[in-house]
Amino acid sequence: MKKFYTFILLFAMHLTFGQTNQKQYDYFVQFNGNQLSKKVNIADILNHPLISKYKDGPSNLDLAQYASLFQTDQKSTIHGNFTDSIPYYQVTIPIKNKEAVKQFFIHQHTDSVGPPIIQDFGKYVVYTKKDQKISFAWNDNYLVIVEFTKKYVSDRYKWDTTAVDSVSVDEPYEEIAVGSVESNDKKVTESDDAEEEDEEEYTGTSNADYEKAKADFDYLQAEQQHLFIKSLFENGFIAPNSDKINAAADISSWLNYSSAMSTLNSSYGALSQLSSYNKFLPMQNNFGKLVKGINLDFYFDNDNARIEEVVEYSQPMASIVEKMTNRKINKNIFNYFPDEKPLGYMSYHLNSKAVIENFPSLTAELFQSPKLLKEDITLVTDLISTIIDEEATATLFDGDLSMFFYNMKEVEVTTKSYGYDENYEETVTEQKIKKSIPLFSVVFTSTHPTFGDKLIQLGVRKKLLVQKGDYYQIAGTEEYGTLFIKKDKDVVVVANTLDYFNTGKGSFAKEAKNALKKNYISGKLNLAGLANVYNSTGETRKTQLNKIKRITQQFNDITIESPKKLIDNKLVFGFKLNAAKSDKNIILQTLDLAEELSK
Repeated sequence: MKKFYTFILLFAMHLTFGQTNQKQYDYFVQFNGNQLSKKVNIADILNHPLISKYKDGPSNLDLAQYASLFQTDQKSTIHGNFTDSIPYYQVTIPIKNKEAVKQFFIHQHTDSVGPPIIQDFGKYVVYTKKDQKISFAWNDNYLVIVEFTKKYVSDRYKWDTTAVDSVSVDEPYEEIAVGSVESNDKKVTESDDAEEEDEEEYTGTSNADYEKAKADFDYLQAEQQHLFIKSLFENGFIAPNSDKINAAADISSWLNYSSAMSTLNSSYGALSQLSSYNKFLPMQNNFGKLVKGINLDFYFDNDNARIEEVVEYSQPMASIVEKMTNRKINKNIFNYFPDEKPLGYMSYHLNSKAVIENFPSLTAELFQSPKLLKEDITLVTDLISTIIDEEATATLFDGDLSMFFYNMKEVEVTTKSYGYDENYEETVTEQKIKKSIPLFSVVFTSTHPTFGDKLIQLGVRKKLLVQKGDYYQIAGTEEYGTLFIKKDKDVVVVANTLDYFNTGKGSFAKEAKNALKKNYISGKLNLAGLANVYNSTGETRKTQLNKIKRITQQFNDITIESPKKLIDNKLVFGFKLNAAKSDKNIILQTLDLAEELSK
């Protein structure tokens, strides 16, 4: 009896989850309407004045008409493959009424010549325009938009007209071969000889043969697209989903990194054939061993809009990345953090020693190729490890780097303009003008015992640096507010102002320390402060100032951060736009701002 109940449970689980479409895609985008609809009323977006004005405008875009067809509080998806034998994309949208969708396409077709091509197959309906390859198919619950995107390339394929007839609907669509078709009883094969292939390219079939072959190709692909749609609906449509998607996000997307690199490599395939070195270069599969995929997730709340980029590494690569990002910050750098919040800053801390130590192994992994023996790769990596002293090299730049933008300052600079006099001799005219420059500093750490000091002394001897007390001016930088270099033990400062350095114990320095305990990247841009600065320069036009002022009334600042620790081999990079108000969803706030700026 126990075995019987176990069997029933397993059978029930199969019925529940066995129908889930978990095919591997090259990309997947999901609009989580069930999540987003709780945050913002879609009707408020569609009825917003900025959207409504396009209804009667030149674009004649009535989004409300589309919204009446779709279940906006459910999930919609876009997915596809570009590396498969049959590249395609598919859009899946939940609908409210099957007949309403049909009437919509009939109405949309009124401007076309001839009746609409709408085929009712009982379980589903298909609409295809004569002049387009895209197909629209729907049943009682979903509208699916499909297009096979493979392009015909002249005389590059063998053709087989029996391929369509031999395909079974029950077979997975991936196995439907775009194959090859025989045209005019003439078989075209790829030659191993590049010269013979080039000759075929230029002296091959006539235009009539080309048009016939292309028509055959398009017909075959259209038939395959039809069979694919049939396979989706024939046994009951199952909405596509992916375990790579973040259901907590309002919009979540995923990209197969290896597939993307493969496509990029194929795009430059013709050029790569010109070089004999191509066989030794890293292939896309090697990239796939390092990075599995990249997520881009969007969140829209009342007080902020947030984007998170999530990079998923392979286990070996993830362990290396975590060593790189997990740096213990040199505390001396905080002595040159401003006491008060700057207008903008970016602080970046990477373990440069871990980067250098792992560089040979990363190189070996990346450049694996059948043309290179494993022993050859090992020899190269050993050579790199021998030449580079990781311990000493890492001290040149330890990995702490912080950049600050404080204010704007008006300076007088001398400019030179060149011309010619009446005798066609070159003339040089000097003119003094006032110019607004940003006040900034760049601070980094270097623990090498002698290199930094010797480099500065070299600059002094070459008259590139002029000593001024405990810092050195960089000659010829007056146009940028006169840059200087200051070295204080492990800390090196490059800046054009001395007004913002104090003890490093102010409120901002403490805030930055707390943020950097868990993040290896932390930064912020103060939009309101930036607007005030530009307002005081006198160089910005009134219309520009008004736009900047409106933006700062709507949004406070932009922040970025990336945690040191990886979770499930994933590194997160976050970007957040913080709103000044919290009375409505930030999407509506953005539409309000766009409407104001468009007036």
